[in-house]
Amino acid sequence: MPRNPSTGVYSKPAGTTPSVGQVIDPAPWNALTTDLGNEITNSLPRDGSAPMIAPLKAAGGTLSAPGVGFASTPQTGLYLKGGGLLGFAQNGVEVAFDQDLVYAVKSGDYTALASDDNAVHRFTAAATLTLTAAATLGANWHYCVMADGGDVTIDPNGSETIDGAAKLILKDGYSVEIICSGGAFFTNKLFARIQSKADSSAVGDFIVGLTLSNNVGSPNTHIDFAAGSARTGSSFVSSATSLTKRVTGTFAAGTGAGGLDAGAIAANATYFAYALRKDADLSFDIVLSTSATIGGVTTTLLIGYSIVKCIGVVLTDASSLIRQFVMYPRDEYTFVTPVKDAVNVAISTTSTLLALTMPNGVKVKAKLRFEFTSSATTNAALLSDPAQGALVAGAGSDGANVGTIQVASGFAVGSQEIWTNTSRQIRMTLGGSTGSIWIWTDGFHFHCGRGS
Repeated sequence: MPRNPSTGVYSKPAGTTPSVGQVIDPAPWNALTTDLGNEITNSLPRDGSAPMIAPLKAAGGTLSAPGVGFASTPQTGLYLKGGGLLGFAQNGVEVAFDQDLVYAVKSGDYTALASDDNAVHRFTAAATLTLTAAATLGANWHYCVMADGGDVTIDPNGSETIDGAAKLILKDGYSVEIICSGGAFFTNKLFARIQSKADSSAVGDFIVGLTLSNNVGSPNTHIDFAAGSARTGSSFVSSATSLTKRVTGTFAAGTGAGGLDAGAIAANATYFAYALRKDADLSFDIVLSTSATIGGVTTTLLIGYSIVKCIGVVLTDASSLIRQFVMYPRDEYTFVTPVKDAVNVAISTTSTLLALTMPNGVKVKAKLRFEFTSSATTNAALLSDPAQGALVAGAGSDGANVGTIQVASGFAVGSQEIWTNTSRQIRMTLGGSTGSIWIWTDGFHFHCGRGS
């Protein structure tokens, strides 16, 4: 066949170039006309009336002159890139297309590669995802990570960053899209936005769960904190599991570790329990401090943590052991063993303050029971909130809450919940003469914000 199948060049058969006066040999001329007919038949009609019956072989072309283009816009079309890859040009500009999405499950640590471009990996356990160098992955490389069984720590190569940070900890139950710029990594900010929403100050202050109790194995030195969550303003933290802290050591992260912000455990002391949030991964912890306010907590050991909210209180006895208690809904505490805060204490018409076994530095509502005696046949005592000032006991004055004695040196009993001052005190006075009083402290209400 005269057309070269490799180059497409047509060559006439020999003997088909006549000269003037030459007698034409019909054989080569018949071959020529046959070839011409065949080649015309084998050509692609410009009007599109017939299709190709074999692969169309186009020129490789370039970005600025595609091998397959358009007469009106020659810089738009298809061309062959290096490595046998197909390129798409649009007005001389490269048009990129994603690779096919590839889904895979990962159960441990993994290093993301260039071949993971447009991949979706679901991690079913806590793991570290190491990112190959950004320059190797190249600009526009992107990758989706799902944490579905544990937190995933995303760790860029060397000193490279992700959203400007050295690492990103993707919490269990969340997902994030990672994009490479060729020099650093960024995310679609969805995870950060969700976390920001969780920290919205519009939600208010509250505590859910996180109730305190004496540890069963070591009730005198360890406190258990139930699972739950706490918020103050824009700061929020939660824990899906219980946590134990001991009062015999200074703060260290994790359950079973020390909890004091400073110093050693003291006798007859008050320790306020504060919920902490670790800045790096938003995890939950507890610190115990004698300070009744967040501002007074010693933070030397709390670098990298934010103090969220006071969630409870722990008292120690004269032996520096935790005074055992039961905690009820709405922040109510009951001592396992009632405390005798007054035993045959003299009481008179002079109003005096009496210290109780209560949290120090805050006002609480004490749960009290009384027993009163007097040599007078009609006498009564009044125990009250110091904020009311010096009241006067008696039916004709401010009343009473224990008495009246009908028999000389007899006994009267009573009970009441009374607010203390910040020095753990209540006020007491007698209606007349003198008498003696016994006071049992059953516990107290220290409101942190639990609703149930």
